[in-house]
Amino acid sequence: MTLQEYDYAHESPSKLAASCLLLALTMKNLGGWTPTLEYYSGYSAQDLHPLVKRLNFLLTYQPHDKLNTVRSKYSHRVFFEVAKLAPMDMLKLEESLTRC
Repeated sequence: MTLQEYDYAHESPSKLAASCLLLALTMKNLGGWTPTLEYYSGYSAQDLHPLVKRLNFLLTYQPHDKLNTVRSKYSHRVFFEVAKLAPMDMLKLEESLTRC
């Protein structure tokens, strides 16, 4: 989704990927940002918090008339139905991020 948003063009690909991973871990309640993830990514959880919040906002307010084919593809069991996941409430996301 960020490939079509000009606001994300200035973000480094590694930081964007790390932020997406942290958001996914948080959304699925699979734990937080571990020291191993910090070591290999080069980013602390605090470095990623602002971008994670922006990504969740993008998921929350995405236009549903765009990318229907992509949404349909990632709604399939093969892709773990990730397109069907609801974005996190911003307050719950904030609480989760302060814990990691």
